[in-house]
Amino acid sequence: MNILPREKQIQAIAALCEGVSIRATERLTGVNRGTVMSLGAGVGMGCAKLHNRLMRDLHVNRLEFDEIWQYVGKKRKAVKATDSEMVGDQYSFIALAGSSKAIVSYYTGKRTHDAAYAFAQDVRARVLGAPEISCDGFTAYPWAIERAFQQNHTLGVIVKNYAGVEPHAEAARRYSPGDVVSVDVRRVVGDPVHISTSYVERQNLSLRMAQRRFTRLTNAFSKKFEHHCAAVALYPAHYNFCRVHEALRITPAMQLGVTDHVWTISELIDAARDGIMPPGTATESPMNLSQSERVQSVRKDRPYGTFRVIDGDKK
Repeated sequence: MNILPREKQIQAIAALCEGVSIRATERLTGVNRGTVMSLGAGVGMGCAKLHNRLMRDLHVNRLEFDEIWQYVGKKRKAVKATDSEMVGDQYSFIALAGSSKAIVSYYTGKRTHDAAYAFAQDVRARVLGAPEISCDGFTAYPWAIERAFQQNHTLGVIVKNYAGVEPHAEAARRYSPGDVVSVDVRRVVGDPVHISTSYVERQNLSLRMAQRRFTRLTNAFSKKFEHHCAAVALYPAHYNFCRVHEALRITPAMQLGVTDHVWTISELIDAARDGIMPPGTATESPMNLSQSERVQSVRKDRPYGTFRVIDGDKK
């Protein structure tokens, strides 16, 4: 990996960020699949540190929580009592900002109360103020959010009830959820205005399409938990900093004021592996610089300000 030409590194990471499998990346780039895996793991782990460094002190008014399933090594029915917790079902918890569409926080682990609490704590460490939070019916969320945010939040829970799918239904329906038959909405803390998880549920689709390890009914699943976490970390970094959002027409990180331009894959690799931040990125310690000061520092030369009017017509 250390002697892999820069152009090949960019090609390989770009392919992995666009939902290409390890072996297909090998065929497309001519880079050995072992090198592709090592490169992806290294950049992915660096992306986790990058996210932890930059996605802090964020003014986010509305958050949506959800979790997406995948497995590592083997499915739950094949897991033995002697297997590690790093094998079998794994869930990636995601907190999505409602207005900027940015992935504010993520956490990968079992779908437990402890994991939900660790996730909620991480969100609290990154977000300022008292956000409005929406989540699904996972029973751990209200408890975890209450402990992490204390009284500095409002919370609404939305539960969608689906019709059952018959065991002998056609294949097209057997691997899909049933039709929604009812929706229950509850205000748990305060008086939240918008109780919805539509944005983060759509984000789950984007993740499955852009990260090959989440593709169902294939052998592309992760074989090691560490590589799974690296792949999960690579996705938010690329999504937040490199990928222009179709509705915003800028990247989510630009909308938050964390950076002032669309990052290239080369810039992402430099930031993840070597800590070299592109110009116009807020790299000051959040303890020494307020969010408003940080926004101003990265938007000095931007042709648009904190608020941006978007033309709704598609050209």
